[in-house]
Amino acid sequence: MSEDKKKELWKPRKWAEVKGENSWTMFKVISEFVDGFEKLNRIGPCVSIFGSARTKSDHKYYQLAVDVAKRLTDEGYGIITGGGPGIMEAGNKGAFLNNATSVGLNIDLPFEQFNNQYLDQDKVLNYNYFFIRKVMFVKYAQAFVVMPGGFGTLDELFEVLTLIQTNKVSKVPVILMGTEFWGGLKDWIVGTMLEKENNISPKDLDLMPITDDIEEVVKIINDYYQNPERLIPNYEL
Repeated sequence: MSEDKKKELWKPRKWAEVKGENSWTMFKVISEFVDGFEKLNRIGPCVSIFGSARTKSDHKYYQLAVDVAKRLTDEGYGIITGGGPGIMEAGNKGAFLNNATSVGLNIDLPFEQFNNQYLDQDKVLNYNYFFIRKVMFVKYAQAFVVMPGGFGTLDELFEVLTLIQTNKVSKVPVILMGTEFWGGLKDWIVGTMLEKENNISPKDLDLMPITDDIEEVVKIINDYYQNPERLIPNYEL
């Protein structure tokens, strides 16, 4: 087909011109990175807890998040969450009850999200950009506890697993709590992703143990860090 004929048949889609002020986004991004690095460089070893903002305080997973956070602070870890309600609030509450480090990495959203009352006020960061927030979650956590949640929780979970799988961060513990909730996902990963489509390796399944046992969570994390040669996780920017 001639070039003239191609031009006659194909009409490129018109696209709205990007506004000039968007060029300033780069400086906003840099500002959020700098603020996060300056505040979080001093927090010490922490565990990130992910989970739904919609979980009510009378739900079993809310109390489980409080209890696992409190138990982890018994071991000397601080707690990092998204700083909002639900599971995030529960994680921060567990740290607060033990007078331990309680960090909130909040995100500006039109609904659901606000700072919970159990945060250390000097360790609250507010973000406009999800990708910067996720960098902070990964860079400053020595382990991840993933409670039941929605799309945001799955996004955070698979971001971490991908970074570990591709050796972009150290292979740190990523523990899913709630066998009833996560069991179906694990079955699909094994049955479809692994056995049917061969899209992952069998060893990748070791990256995401599932449990309801708080003491097992503590043991997995402590056993990992008993080896002094382990590297502190670090997001490669």
